[in-house]
Amino acid sequence: MKNSYHKEMFDRIPEERRKKIIDVAVHEFANKGFDNANINKIAADAGISVGSIYKYFNTKEDLFLTCVLFGVNTLEQVLDEVVAAPGDLLSKIEKIIRVIQSHSREQKNLIILYNEMTTESNAGLTWQLAAEMEALSARVYTALIGQARESGKIRKDISPELFAFFLDNLFMMLQFSYACGYYRDRFRIYAGKDIFGQDDLVVEQFVKFFKGALEPGSEKC
Repeated sequence: MKNSYHKEMFDRIPEERRKKIIDVAVHEFANKGFDNANINKIAADAGISVGSIYKYFNTKEDLFLTCVLFGVNTLEQVLDEVVAAPGDLLSKIEKIIRVIQSHSREQKNLIILYNEMTTESNAGLTWQLAAEMEALSARVYTALIGQARESGKIRKDISPELFAFFLDNLFMMLQFSYACGYYRDRFRIYAGKDIFGQDDLVVEQFVKFFKGALEPGSEKC
């Protein structure tokens, strides 16, 4: 995967200014989509000139991809921290759910941007980055489930690859349910209007759901 989509000049400006530009651009792309996002507004909200934007990025597309890459790197850091923490598979799943809850609130626009980048209209822009991000989570979840299976902590007839896919889909839907308008409304319809004040219940029920599918002794005879 390409390491950056920005010009060298962008690395030379103060970190605080870089963060401001990324934060503003993420907000604009997340809420307007790539096609409708306005470079002039991004520059104005970031407190810089449009000319400066093009000193840092060749195109609007490069700015968008820089924002997406920032999100990918953020996800990688979060997953690395969870995997490195002590505990078994279910405790790591619980940690990931709690990270999803907090991250989706603190970095709402990044989650909306991820939702935006997965649409068919943006497939050409972000396919490689999306594939890298999915490959990262696939490797992590497949390894965790495979290790638990080999140690006898979960059923032997489990396919680590397929269960990693199922798990990632649940995680993806959960993070969208905390950040994106349509999915938030859907979450309320299923779980009640006060569900966003019941984080512990969501964690408890998610872990129970997944544990029931994984527990040894429930294989077919």
